[in-house]
Amino acid sequence: MIKTISTDKAPAAIGPYSQGIKTDSLLFISGQIPIDPSTGEIVNGTIKDQTARVIENLKAILEEAGLTLDNVVKTTLFIKDMNEFGDINETYASYFAKTKPSRSCAEVARLPKDVGIELEAIAIIK
Repeated sequence: MIKTISTDKAPAAIGPYSQGIKTDSLLFISGQIPIDPSTGEIVNGTIKDQTARVIENLKAILEEAGLTLDNVVKTTLFIKDMNEFGDINETYASYFAKTKPSRSCAEVARLPKDVGIELEAIAIIK
């Protein structure tokens, strides 16, 4: 079984992809960038503010699928400036205090809409 997950509590896809795809045992969440779903605008502010918005978007998709951050087993961070890693990590850690998923992080030359961070995730369905 494959089911598309979509919620208006996270930004709509800006391309030919789904916010999330749910299988019998896993949820794959597309990369989230710091767009406020209520305005459709990029969050202005610090990288901490942008990181929080990205994770809130991730949470909304998880909730639509009946899951929480505790179900996340793998994340991939794409960041524009590795010098901001400490601030990103601080905010990220505040959301993943209980369950710490495996993670990859890469500095990239450019992200959609020239944001500072993008986060994708895989969650397990228990």
